[in-house]
Amino acid sequence: MNPVTTIAVSGAAGQISYSLLFRLIAGDLLGQERKISLRLLETEAALPQLEGVAMELVDCASPLLDSIACHQDPGLAFRDADIVFLIGAKPRSAGMERADLLGMNAKIFAEQGSALGKMAHSDVRVLVVGNPVNTNALIAIRNARGLSSRNFTGMTRLDHNRAISLVAQRAGVSTAAVERVTIWGNHSTRQFPDLYQARIGGREALEVVGEDWYEETLIPGVRNRGAEVIRIRGKSSAGSAADAALGQMKDWIQGTPEGSWTSMAVASRGEYGIPRDLVCAFPVRCAGGVWEIVEGLALSESAERHIRLNVDELLSERSLVEHLL
Repeated sequence: MNPVTTIAVSGAAGQISYSLLFRLIAGDLLGQERKISLRLLETEAALPQLEGVAMELVDCASPLLDSIACHQDPGLAFRDADIVFLIGAKPRSAGMERADLLGMNAKIFAEQGSALGKMAHSDVRVLVVGNPVNTNALIAIRNARGLSSRNFTGMTRLDHNRAISLVAQRAGVSTAAVERVTIWGNHSTRQFPDLYQARIGGREALEVVGEDWYEETLIPGVRNRGAEVIRIRGKSSAGSAADAALGQMKDWIQGTPEGSWTSMAVASRGEYGIPRDLVCAFPVRCAGGVWEIVEGLALSESAERHIRLNVDELLSERSLVEHLL
């Protein structure tokens, strides 16, 4: 085994990456015995800022940081990469239509997917964080010739964590007591936080929190949490997003808790009637560094209805970027 793990991060001068990078060199992902080589990717305009971030990382004097390099060429950044966080994406500005955002980011993720297919290790794990997550992940997968869709996941962990935290607050318990929550669908205001399979300390979650609270408070609360953070903080989620990215990658590498699962956006093989190859959030278990969709769950009528709405939205997004797939 190579004693050094190469981790590439795109959008490395941004807020989320700034919160993530220092945790990587502290060993929060791979532990205290594994050295890492950081490859940091940014646009030409952001390279001076990125150099400052690199200086700060070096100044930590971490014994785990083997090397660090800054790049604007994704081919160089992804060369021999073992783990990749695709965080960089153009944000949605005032007055911008979702279709415009999709179009701009589609080109970025097509280029990065192509570079990954050519330069990264064949067993690379790629976590797509930049929004719109599901469609960006689909574009990267389709352009990463030589890699499998199983090399990719899209980040649903932040929504998953938000749902768990809100449920735990409602129930007056630790988040550790909340299990089997699922986020289905798209990372958008149509996503579906599903408590029908969830448990709180062994009890059915809906029995504990109440169906009215679930429908009227939890579902809209999770869907709109990011917008609420922006309204109050004046900036989008950064620390919690970085923590979610770290948590999702860690589960992917080390495995999910026995008997439970997490939520990840992954390429469908037709599970639950979702069209094949569409990148959708599912309940997912991980073991041996491999993810698997949890199959055979009995879906409520509400879940089936919400999932269909999400599929329609994802298909609509896909149609807007079909020329890059």
